[in-house]
Amino acid sequence: MDMIVRPRRLRGSETLRKMVRETRVDKASLIYPMFVMDGRDRVEAIDAMPGQYRYTVDRMGEELDRLAEAGVSSVMLFGIPAHKDPVGSQAYAPDGIVQRAVLRAKMLHPEMYVITDVCMCEYTSHGHCGVLCDHDVDNDRTLELLAKTALSHVEAGADMVAPSDMMDGRVRAIREALDKNGFTGKPIMSYAVKFASSFYGPFREAAGSAPSFGDRKSYQMDFHNRREAIKEALLDVDEGADIIMVKPAMSYLDLVREVRNRVNLPVAAYSVSGEYAMVKAAAAKGWIDEEKIVCEMAVAAYRAGADIYLTYYAKELARFIQEGRIG
Repeated sequence: MDMIVRPRRLRGSETLRKMVRETRVDKASLIYPMFVMDGRDRVEAIDAMPGQYRYTVDRMGEELDRLAEAGVSSVMLFGIPAHKDPVGSQAYAPDGIVQRAVLRAKMLHPEMYVITDVCMCEYTSHGHCGVLCDHDVDNDRTLELLAKTALSHVEAGADMVAPSDMMDGRVRAIREALDKNGFTGKPIMSYAVKFASSFYGPFREAAGSAPSFGDRKSYQMDFHNRREAIKEALLDVDEGADIIMVKPAMSYLDLVREVRNRVNLPVAAYSVSGEYAMVKAAAAKGWIDEEKIVCEMAVAAYRAGADIYLTYYAKELARFIQEGRIG
């Protein structure tokens, strides 16, 4: 057969395939989500997320050491307080769980880039992401507390804050609070495109953040919508976000690409707890090759347009990158 163009020519060896690879993965782009809890000298396994744990502040250094050894340089902290109340006061308490965890992380690993999740759901007695008015979340009253929380995290030493609440206007409220207090250089990674997803189930066990009534569909996005996702992303860009996140990742890679095409900011994708749990469960049954699936999922997120990847597999991916099994 007389063919001039033969795409298979560039697939003939591993060296050549790597040379012409379009999507590359770097350890520096990985962020590891980590759970810290009140108490002392405790490490608790998370049943729904095999291999993941909750750490008290005095024990979190063990995991930070493992991250540093693997070459993961960024961590996202989620706090689990001992006390919860209707207004989530431990979220913005100067001696709150995340504030203390930030101080500890910076003391043990000054080089570690520490990002904090900014939301109310782990701290409120009702489990919703803001202050309630009857059975609805009061958007504007919540903004003040979110800004107060973000400021307290930065004052404790956080390098970046990441609001995940999905209240309208929260990026602007946080940006104004940080700037007013002299933190103009602290970036905001906004959970701009965050859907009301069933993939969050294991996280809610891990963080103890399930709502005590109803759901979060009045503030998190309807997963049927595409144009609304772009609207949310562009609004947060206008309000001063420095990085735009899409969450979840795996079933929403079309939105990662849409956002990448529309915004001139770094784009993050969060491979959430449900994605992790499904891979772990299938691997435990011997139905899939865990390593290959994890690598394929990561590459898919980057190929879709993500610059940053939040994943509970960060340590493993860093090792795979180091060993040349993904890159």
